[in-house]
Amino acid sequence: MNTSKAPLFLAFLLIIFYTGRIKAQSTPVLAATGSQIYCPGSPMNIAGSFSINDPGLLLNGIYIQISEGYVNGQDILSLSGTNTGLTASWDAVSAKLSIRSINGQNIPHADLEAAVLNVVYSNISATPSAGIRRFSITIGEANYLPSTGHYYRFISQPFISWTSARTAAQNSTYYGRQGYLATILSPDEAQLCGEQATGTGWIGGSDAETEGIWKWVTGPEAGAIFWFGGANGSTPNFAFWNNGEPNNAGDEDYAHVTAPGVGIRGSWNDLPNNGSTGVYEPKGYIVEYGGMPGDSPIDISASTEITVPSITSVIPASVCGQGTVTLQASGNNTPIYWYDAQSGGSALATGSSFTTPVLTATTTYYVSAFAAGCNANRTAVTATVNNIPVVTPISPITLCGEGTVQLEAAATAGTINWYDAPSGGTLIGSGNTITSPVITGNTTFYAEAVHNNCTSLREAVTVNFFPAFEVSDESVVFCTGNKVILDAGLTDVDYEWPGGEATQTIEVSEAGTYDVILTNASGCVAVKTFTVTALPSPVIEVVMVNSDRATIVVTGNDQDNYEYSLNGIDYQSSNTFVNLSAGSYIAYIKSGNGCGLDFKEFTVFLIPKFFTPNNDSVNDVFSIAGMASFPEATIDIFDRYGKLIIQLNRAQLWWDGTFNNQKLPATDYWYIIKLDDKTPEIKGHFSLIR
Repeated sequence: MNTSKAPLFLAFLLIIFYTGRIKAQSTPVLAATGSQIYCPGSPMNIAGSFSINDPGLLLNGIYIQISEGYVNGQDILSLSGTNTGLTASWDAVSAKLSIRSINGQNIPHADLEAAVLNVVYSNISATPSAGIRRFSITIGEANYLPSTGHYYRFISQPFISWTSARTAAQNSTYYGRQGYLATILSPDEAQLCGEQATGTGWIGGSDAETEGIWKWVTGPEAGAIFWFGGANGSTPNFAFWNNGEPNNAGDEDYAHVTAPGVGIRGSWNDLPNNGSTGVYEPKGYIVEYGGMPGDSPIDISASTEITVPSITSVIPASVCGQGTVTLQASGNNTPIYWYDAQSGGSALATGSSFTTPVLTATTTYYVSAFAAGCNANRTAVTATVNNIPVVTPISPITLCGEGTVQLEAAATAGTINWYDAPSGGTLIGSGNTITSPVITGNTTFYAEAVHNNCTSLREAVTVNFFPAFEVSDESVVFCTGNKVILDAGLTDVDYEWPGGEATQTIEVSEAGTYDVILTNASGCVAVKTFTVTALPSPVIEVVMVNSDRATIVVTGNDQDNYEYSLNGIDYQSSNTFVNLSAGSYIAYIKSGNGCGLDFKEFTVFLIPKFFTPNNDSVNDVFSIAGMASFPEATIDIFDRYGKLIIQLNRAQLWWDGTFNNQKLPATDYWYIIKLDDKTPEIKGHFSLIR
């Protein structure tokens, strides 16, 4: 040791010893007052009064910290005025202003008291973040949180395990208060112990007992659960895990405040007892003092506060036409002031609401949480005067016969609502155009417009009801090349034909559709439609025969206008005849209006579907009735492989199911019937059944 420095070293030890004895024997009582409203751009002292009540305690410094509501990058504490022998340093991370003796000597209490009164709060933002800034004033370097009354210290000890940190914390005291690994129960505590701490380290949370159930296992909150599950879990109270934490990546059972730059500043992650590597190496631990059984009360800290006021919400209002409105605003527990200009102007009122004078036009007012003279932004609140809309309906409306009408109206603004009464009543629809309910007599409807909650007068729409006159459409058929008269069939009405004719009848020579518009004296309109068909002379295209059924098919698509017969005497409207016997027939067709006549011969063959050659005299042979009437007719019969079995003709009219006197098997056989060289062949098949 350098002997020249020995006296100074001994004196230093005596000071520490003496100071330590005083701390052990007594603690000072700090008291402060101060609750103020901040005006942007106007620094202000944090305390109105401050005292240290313990003249026997020797102090060489005092610490003022923004312990609640701190906004890094905006809030600053500084020491103003003349403070002989003192120096001040500001730490923006911990938000702490440290006032110490320049030469390390003890400082008279009066000088410290004066210095605290010279501490100034300022905010470098023109629009500072709103909220309360609470300042803790303490003689120790531990952080003090007024909302809990507890003290917090970060103890630097790299690579310390969680269990060792818990033991070390339990073995430490602060002015007689028992220490423990910090238990963080609120955002204020999380910010002070995380963001504003000078290091990162262990806190008193663990799920070592039951995986996924995180508890505080230290301090007065020991046993309290604060998290269930993993990264997507939930908290019953408060937790501040980093993104993706806790993830239990390797038996991680202990809570740790993350290092700066790792995700959310001041948040937590889970680590194994000995920590991990890199940015996850333990740097120390956070000790909390306060709340333990047996702790003696101490007043080594005092607190004051400054509120940065703000308007948190505004509620505009509106009136229809003209009138007064009541505007509303809310702030963060500070007075509210109303003005008629964005800056300067006149102060109109204070309080959370303001009733305007009678307004005839939209007017903007301004509200602030700052009194006049404070250069702060004001929030606009608009008192809107909305025009009352005007409705112009289309009226009257004529309705002929029971039915509905289109109700129409125009509005200067807004939505049109329709009612069945001049006031009250039932809403029947909305829109500029709607379809009315069914009307059976003279009826009045009412239209009103709504815009910005302003409602117009209701305007009437009258529907004049007249009985309907009915007409029947007609179908007219005439022969091609002739003319036909179309008669509207009504008198005392106006006529309007497609060609412009205004007469009751017209003469036409072309097929088509003709509409005549009929209008009576009441203005009711009906349309009569004539469907005119030009019918040519009928021509039989073919007679289709299917067993005992014959259908006469004509050329064209006018079958419905023709009559049909098989004897030229008895006619029917259907072109199909049934239950016919085998034989030759003549099919006749004539038009209903006498446009012409046509006929065609055809033959009905009753070809059996099967025969049973079992000698019971019933269906023993295959034959076709009527074959004798066609001397040139032949019937070729084939087996399923196309082999010709037999040919029937006028000399051989039947087949007994044999070939070369051998019975053929029961199966299907095919036939081709040829009556003569002019008639198409008839093909089909039948069954031999044994």
